[in-house]
This record gives sequence, C-alpha cells and structure tokens, in this order.
Amino acid sequence: MALTMLDKAAEKKDTSQWAADIAAEFAREAGNPNPCVGSTLLSENERTRVWIIRLAPGERIGFHRHVLDYFWTSVSGGRGRQHVHDGTTVEYTYVPGETRHETYGKDQFKVHDLQNLGDREMVFMTVEFKDSANKPMPLPEGVRPQAAA
Repeated sequence: MALTMLDKAAEKKDTSQWAADIAAEFAREAGNPNPCVGSTLLSENERTRVWIIRLAPGERIGFHRHVLDYFWTSVSGGRGRQHVHDGTTVEYTYVPGETRHETYGKDQFKVHDLQNLGDREMVFMTVEFKDSANKPMPLPEGVRPQAAA
C-alpha cells in the first residue's frame, strides 16, 4: 500500500496500540526518512540497488521508507511482524521463494519495520529500481559497499 506524500492525514494514523518505543521511532522517521530498505546494500549501479535483510530470531529492522519500485524475495521463509505507516500491524508467514513486487507513483511511499517472530534466521533479498516515478533518496555515508582493493 503506497501513501501519497500530500496525504499527511494518512501518515498520522493511530499508532496508540503500538509499544511506546515503536511509536516514538515511527514519529522520528517522519522527520528523518530512512532510505535503507535492507540490512546491507550488496550492490548498486545506475539502474538498481540490491539489499539483503538478515534477521535473527527476535531481531528487528527499524522503520524505513520505500519510494522506488522494487521487489523482495523471501529466501528462508519465516514469520514476521510489520508496523505500517497506516497504523496497522501485520503478522505474516513467508514461504521460501515468495516474491512480491511493489510500485509507487509520483510522491507515493511506504514506511514499515520488520521483526522476525520465528525461531530461525529470516532472510530477504530486495531489489530497488532507480528509474521509478520518484528519485532515489540519498543513502547515508558508509552504506555503500567499499570497492575491493
């Protein structure tokens, strides 16, 4: 589900059912959007960014913002929980090889987190497409892989 940046009311959905620390982190993300949609950026070129998410049991990747068209693939499968910018909390069981494509129009985005609820590592690959309707958000220093010496 994408959110139009112009629809600020939708961004301020009721998060009162969320734990206080999760709601506070979500509020901070709105003022400082996190463009890192994975744990590690594996590769980047003029067309794509390739990310991996590796979450140990109980581990969580914090709120991040999707603005580019992308797809993710569940490598390992597992059970996860997401808090989504519309105020919903979603629990879902992923199967190995499951893939989902997401597309965002101009000024649309999605913000969410992901926690591993299972008892084994959960792994996802995510590929973002830089030629989307929105420009790629700049990445923080130190995120890009260092060139081999």
